[in-house]
Amino acid sequence: MTTLTQQTLSHLDWLEAEAIHIMREVAGQCSSPVLLFSGGKDSVCMLRIAEKAFRPGRFPFPLMHIDTGHNYPEVIAFRDKRAAELGERLIVRSLEDSMARGSIVLKHEHESRNKHQSVTLLEAIEEFGFDACIGGARRDEEKARAKERIMSFRDEFGQWDPKNQRPELWNLYNARSHKGENIRSFPISNWTELDVWQYIQREQLELPSIYFAHTRPVVRKGDLLMPVTDLTPAKPGDTVEDVMVRFRTVGDVSCTAPVESDADTVDKILAETATTTITERGATRMDDQTSEASMEQRKKEGYF
Repeated sequence: MTTLTQQTLSHLDWLEAEAIHIMREVAGQCSSPVLLFSGGKDSVCMLRIAEKAFRPGRFPFPLMHIDTGHNYPEVIAFRDKRAAELGERLIVRSLEDSMARGSIVLKHEHESRNKHQSVTLLEAIEEFGFDACIGGARRDEEKARAKERIMSFRDEFGQWDPKNQRPELWNLYNARSHKGENIRSFPISNWTELDVWQYIQREQLELPSIYFAHTRPVVRKGDLLMPVTDLTPAKPGDTVEDVMVRFRTVGDVSCTAPVESDADTVDKILAETATTTITERGATRMDDQTSEASMEQRKKEGYF
């Protein structure tokens, strides 16, 4: 019977089962976890995993988003709508509140806020006493995230040391921590971008509209397309083009770029994703292009 079951499960079934198991481990071992939900495609998959892990009961944790104040409005509207549909508590903490307190100081008003999210996240963890944050990071996204464990330990200062992580032999996960310490848990760590889109297709998950091809004014900056918005206006000498684009990942407006694409359905996006040779962050994150704002450095400072 075991052999027959193994033969009939698809790779998505295995990935889903692993993610459900991990999420239940967090809920079982931790006293006050929280699920990070931004409205992006990975966190949408995480909500479906949580539904399958805990419904018909309520989630054993609230949802939380660290809002830079410069997010795409389509994504924020979708975030609020989806949380309301599920009937789950959504906590929103804003970088602008941290800026008002003086715990975040920008070098200039147009500086990207993305790398400062760790400050507001650590403040929220302390405010609510969360001992685990569950998120949708994947190992294929970026080099630093490939170093993560499923249960990634953070010390009492919220810092991550890639050389001081717990072993996870035989899928045994240790989410225990002392007061002040924190676990960052990544249930879909073993998924790829293609897996995410295949899961979205299978589960018929709704997404923010900017994930699908649409016409948007952009300025070409090397290999990146900078969207022209109120926050990122064209500069003198820039050539503004109306281009058919979609977003592979969503984040702060100041650092998240779309890619040129005519993929306006999940099927078309799947075909496009299967043939791309560039990672989604490599193709779309302007703040990952400089060493100062590297993901690994931000993670060591407390970023997710």
